[in-house]
Amino acid sequence: MRSPRTRSSGAKTRVVVVTPDPEFERVVQETFAAAPQIDLDLLPGTLAGQAAAVAESDATVVVVDLHAATAEEMAALDGLTARFAGWPPVVTVTDAFDKEVMRQLLKMRIADFLVKPVQPVELVRTCARVVQTPTGNESSEAEIVTYLPAVGGAGVTTLAIQTALLLLGSGTQKTRPATCLVDLDFQHGACADYLDLEPRLDLNEIEPRPERLDRQLLEVMLSYHASGLAVIAAPCRPAEMRSFDPDTVTRLLDLVSSHFNYVVIDLPRTWFAWTDNVLLGSNRLFVVSEMTVPGIKHAKQLVTAVRERLEDGPRPQVIINRFEQRLFGAGLRRSDVEQALGEDFAATIPNDYRLVREAIDRGVPLDEVKAGNKITTQLRKLVAPVVPADRAAAEPAGKRRLGLSWARG
Repeated sequence: MRSPRTRSSGAKTRVVVVTPDPEFERVVQETFAAAPQIDLDLLPGTLAGQAAAVAESDATVVVVDLHAATAEEMAALDGLTARFAGWPPVVTVTDAFDKEVMRQLLKMRIADFLVKPVQPVELVRTCARVVQTPTGNESSEAEIVTYLPAVGGAGVTTLAIQTALLLLGSGTQKTRPATCLVDLDFQHGACADYLDLEPRLDLNEIEPRPERLDRQLLEVMLSYHASGLAVIAAPCRPAEMRSFDPDTVTRLLDLVSSHFNYVVIDLPRTWFAWTDNVLLGSNRLFVVSEMTVPGIKHAKQLVTAVRERLEDGPRPQVIINRFEQRLFGAGLRRSDVEQALGEDFAATIPNDYRLVREAIDRGVPLDEVKAGNKITTQLRKLVAPVVPADRAAAEPAGKRRLGLSWARG
């Protein structure tokens, strides 16, 4: 009997799983039970018997357990993929690796395949990966948004994560732009911790030979959030202060930018040899500070420094995070910030410590804790003007910022 379906929302991923294997059914239920961003629709039985139900489902991704991969099952799969015509993507699971079966799956344009026993993390990662559907030509340049802290503890990581999730959700459910969050704070980076992910980037392996970094190696070093957001982060090394060769960071960002529509970068406050290239390669640059006199001074000084060093770079805009407007009493007001920063002032992000803390502790987006919260609403207004990557690729070069400055020297 078909399992009851829960109501799907545009922000969630609906995974439809067909399996005649009770053990795999148990693995699937346990795997996705801990992922509130995913709606699971479990269809016990063979694909031949459930093909109609799968075709009618509002799936984001379909997982088909072929079990014995009989001729009847392969025919049903062929008919289903032909009907889908590329969407939703289909992931197959088989009991063993068979070259002939794999050839047939390739002809059907299956998005990916797994062989039992399937590890839960690999199943989630695969589903997240295949739903990323870059729009347009993969070789087109990504739209790159970079966050740079003016003071310590300004909340850059939270803003970068929420921006990446907003950009990921800016398309329709069928055409979500491929989005990658890159944590370049190799000493104190927290993006992976905030999203409850395992950081997989190993720069020590890449640095000796940056040319080894290709799409296949990049895929190994990506972590995927249940939302479908790709994350590049290295394990935190708080006692190890070192800067990697600029060519290593350049090669990494060049590759990421060629495979994603949107890239959001979380930069450390320390200025490294590769920082100039990262800023030059960005389309939008946000300097994040706090609502204090020293914070505003540091933001203004940083904006001036960026302009002096990078005349051809993006125009830095200042965000005042954790803003609280008091009608009475002493302290800074919004008008004071506007007067101090002038045209460099971009926006204020309201303070909601409890909301942010709960989202971080649970490893989920702010909207999942509280839909329509003020932080996400304000941030959406701020990043909404971002030009989609496919439109940017069509614009004359004179009207575009250099999306891949680092790759051109």
